[in-house]
Amino acid sequence: MLAFSKRYITRKISFNNVRMLLKYQADQRVEVLLGATTILPCEIIGTSDRLSQITWQKTTKQKDGHFLTIRPNNEVKYSNEEDLRFEFIGNFDEKNGTLKFSNITLEDEGSYTCIFSLLPSGKQSRTSQRVVHVPPNTNLMSYTPIEGNEEVPLATCTAAASKPKAEVKWIKDSLEGKVREELNETQHANGTTTTWSTLLGKPGREMNGQLVKCVISSETIKEEILETNIQIHYSPGKVNIIEKSKVSYECETEANPIATFTWKRSGQPLPPSVQVEGATLQFSSQSNDLSGLYECEAKNPYGSKHTYLFVHFSTGNCADPWFLTGLMILLTILFAGGGIVLLL
Repeated sequence: MLAFSKRYITRKISFNNVRMLLKYQADQRVEVLLGATTILPCEIIGTSDRLSQITWQKTTKQKDGHFLTIRPNNEVKYSNEEDLRFEFIGNFDEKNGTLKFSNITLEDEGSYTCIFSLLPSGKQSRTSQRVVHVPPNTNLMSYTPIEGNEEVPLATCTAAASKPKAEVKWIKDSLEGKVREELNETQHANGTTTTWSTLLGKPGREMNGQLVKCVISSETIKEEILETNIQIHYSPGKVNIIEKSKVSYECETEANPIATFTWKRSGQPLPPSVQVEGATLQFSSQSNDLSGLYECEAKNPYGSKHTYLFVHFSTGNCADPWFLTGLMILLTILFAGGGIVLLL
């Protein structure tokens, strides 16, 4: 909340040889947060003139004119409809017409004048201005573009309906020089401003997961930092097969969204002794009839890639169990747009 120190100045006024002091707040322009409470002070000291009434009037966006009168015995009368947001906290007998004004709105911005009706010296008044500040509603929205060569929005940071307007900037870290900022603002009829900044760039898979920060600052709030990780959708990249054991192999690829994997055997269905769990192909035995060509396909909504695994199990007469499966040599060659891993 905005905080303001109060400093009072007394001013001597003379009327018909009557000297009095009008006490007023030195800072006549007071800034108040939307929905907060402010004090409208007014007090006369150093005069024996009789006070007949204290009248308050305002000049705001909503309406002008008198809105409240204070009479002897601290009687408060509203000129039109009663506005209970104004509370009299002064004392009529002490010539103090101070009001407490709560739940202030944008329509309440303007000047407020208290008028003392004194006999015989006449009327004395003081005016102060209330400026309403509105903190921004902040938001950071990220997009999920598909990998491509055209510049597209990656994220938008918004400071909505603030008064005065907020400043929006980006900390781009590793994306510095690869993306640019586009700043826009809209002024609303109620005096607030919405400011938004969009981060633009050519969506490449190397951007995926990179952290960016939006920094929002204004007179009404401390610096606020919003964070997001850039998200880029792209098809599977190169598919690799990793040997987890002599009878277990796993497919790997880079994709966003994460790819799903399908294992197939070329020319025939997978035998019961070969199990598939997600990206993993598992042989429960090493019999010769399991030898052959196996295909792994990685797929997501934006494309697919595949590679091949050729497995050959040979049986010998050696009593050593390790040599029963023969020697396995790993080779990779190109085949039908994918790759082949041969196990011999």
